[in-house]
Amino acid sequence: MVDLKAKLNDVPAKPGVYMMLDEQSNVIYVGKAKVLVNRLRQYFNNSSKPEKVMAMLEHVVDFRYIICQSEVDALVAENNLIKQYKPHYNILLKDDKSYPYIKINVKEKYPSITFTRTLKNDGAKYFGPYMVSVNIRDIFELIHTAFRVRDCSRSLDKPTRPCLNYHLGKCLAPCKGDVSEEEYKAEVEKVISFLKGNDKEVEALLKQKMEAFAKDENYEVAMVYRDKLKVLEKLIRKQVSAIPKDYNIDIFAQESNGIMTSVNLMVIRGGKFVGSDSFITDGIIESLSQYVYAFYEKNKPICDEVVMKECEDKESLSSSISKLAGRKINVSIPEKGIRKQLLDLATSNAKESLDKYGDIEERKKIRTVGAVQQLQNILNLNYTPNRIECYDISHISGTDMVASMVVFEYGEPKKTHYRRFRLKTVEGNNDFASMKEILTRRFKRMLDSKETDESFKTTPDLILLDGGLIQLKFAQEAMEEVGANVEMIGLTKKDEEIYMLNDEDPILLPLDNIALQLLQRLRDESHRFAISYHRSLHSKRMSESVFKEIKGVGDKTAQLLYKEFGSLENVKNASEEDLIKAGIGKKTAQIIIDYLSQK
Repeated sequence: MVDLKAKLNDVPAKPGVYMMLDEQSNVIYVGKAKVLVNRLRQYFNNSSKPEKVMAMLEHVVDFRYIICQSEVDALVAENNLIKQYKPHYNILLKDDKSYPYIKINVKEKYPSITFTRTLKNDGAKYFGPYMVSVNIRDIFELIHTAFRVRDCSRSLDKPTRPCLNYHLGKCLAPCKGDVSEEEYKAEVEKVISFLKGNDKEVEALLKQKMEAFAKDENYEVAMVYRDKLKVLEKLIRKQVSAIPKDYNIDIFAQESNGIMTSVNLMVIRGGKFVGSDSFITDGIIESLSQYVYAFYEKNKPICDEVVMKECEDKESLSSSISKLAGRKINVSIPEKGIRKQLLDLATSNAKESLDKYGDIEERKKIRTVGAVQQLQNILNLNYTPNRIECYDISHISGTDMVASMVVFEYGEPKKTHYRRFRLKTVEGNNDFASMKEILTRRFKRMLDSKETDESFKTTPDLILLDGGLIQLKFAQEAMEEVGANVEMIGLTKKDEEIYMLNDEDPILLPLDNIALQLLQRLRDESHRFAISYHRSLHSKRMSESVFKEIKGVGDKTAQLLYKEFGSLENVKNASEEDLIKAGIGKKTAQIIIDYLSQK
């Protein structure tokens, strides 16, 4: 057992990052510190601590640390380690959380106005992000109603017939070839001015067009412009009068109820409120800096200033996000004025989101963490089975035999740790021998000190098998032959009976029991994952076998066809040019087309 307080004597008074470890040496929390020894001592002294920190410390048996040159380096290292280990007690940005931006590629001769969710260092101008309460499509339609710029990506290498937008007066049609770069870019500059907050010209243009169409008694079109004016009016109302129009500010605020934390981001662009969103996490937020940095690493900062309630490492955060943006971005901690008012509003938004989320999250916790704890009691385990792995076999009459390994941690799927297997030694329809092979391979990798795969080298707390006692016996043989020691149970489909090793009497639970429902979700997910892998392999083998029936097509060409086109149907629909581009010879391409056209 590590004497943590004694170990603190060796920790230097330098900036760096630290990692908290549980009894399996898993990294469960990563933090940064201006002075490592001071920060770590705060954890292990007798002072009062937040509930979430106390919950984490119950699982901490050791810590590691890395010395950094500066606070800036510590902030970057902290973010990288969190992405690498995905610690249970850290806040994590969801990978799929991205927002729409309007992009104007000013490097093009005739720039188009498009949507994007990815910001690049490509010299283009980006406006946004557009969040809740501001519909980016409304703004997009306003642009194309008021300004004659293109929204297409067609090639402008040679003149072509213009589309309907030109005839509707919504585009200058550079594709037609008779508008100068200067004239078109002047129109684009008007769009940029509008997106920066100058909306008077747009308002005047929309009114002028509405009145002109009404005068010509073309009331249907006039109503379209009237509706666009209403949309513009809503946007204008979001103007924050006390902020100059050239201000672009992101405001971050947080609220916690001791169990969960809500972070609210409020965005001001051109003096206007352009959106707000809240992120709920049950991780520990000791400092908002890491969250802000992680957000901007995924969503490149296009603001001029970041406003926060508190930030002990303001200068290092400013330096870090300025580096991401390629320009200076200030971090401010306001005590009064309009920024303080905006911060208070963002804090209210965070609290409201937290209150709404609480009931939903509580139900979720019952089905996940609560179910894991109940399962521990049912199985009479002396530890909580936080990591559960489930295995399933899939095949058709012994062909294309595959297996799946699905992982749940704390009652939720951990899809980055899912793994798939192809059977190597078993022939024919033998699920029991197949399960023994798969678990033998899995246990060997778990015990291999050179193993680098994070999922395979992690020891599961519990293994669930789709089956009963016989399946468990084969699994036990695999475990004993390799020298592993992992708790395993089986779950039968017919009667939902739970079997444990060395116990012939099954455990029967009510169908509404949350522990049973957790096991059912695991089993169903492993079955789905195995089936999807089997189908893809089976489809590939069947397609390749058809390709090899064609004279002149061997194994390599068949594999190339499947790799490039994915299915027999796609190859049938491919042209000779498509096949040649994929690396097929012209003569062979024609043979393939002639053969498949008769199928």
